[in-house]
Amino acid sequence: MRNFVLAAVFGLAPSLVTMAHAQDAGDAEAGRRVFNQCRACHTIEQGARNGVGPNLFGIVGRRAASIESFRYSENMRELGTAGHVWTVENLRPYVTNPKDIVPRGIMSFPGLRDQTQVTNLLAFLQTQRAQ
Repeated sequence: MRNFVLAAVFGLAPSLVTMAHAQDAGDAEAGRRVFNQCRACHTIEQGARNGVGPNLFGIVGRRAASIESFRYSENMRELGTAGHVWTVENLRPYVTNPKDIVPRGIMSFPGLRDQTQVTNLLAFLQTQRAQ
């Protein structure tokens, strides 16, 4: 009986790990809905104009303050000049509280406090790039 229980537990372990990683990856469709909070200032379609904020298409993997046609705050330009790249790991704290990363930035959004929403938003942003 004990061997059966151990076999069952270890047999499920890979499935549980896979489920945990899927959960960490977020739900891109739910993230699309979270992005609606961003649409007041940002566009996300390839080739679309900038809004009050820059177009976020392709943001994951892009250097900060790198859209030539957008007027960034001095603080954000400094970040870009220093080589800051918007990875998922760098976007997470920014989306959670922008002023922690860019204290003198001009973005008025206070950030997302719900980490599930942040994870889902980041999953969505990762899908928004040229294939």
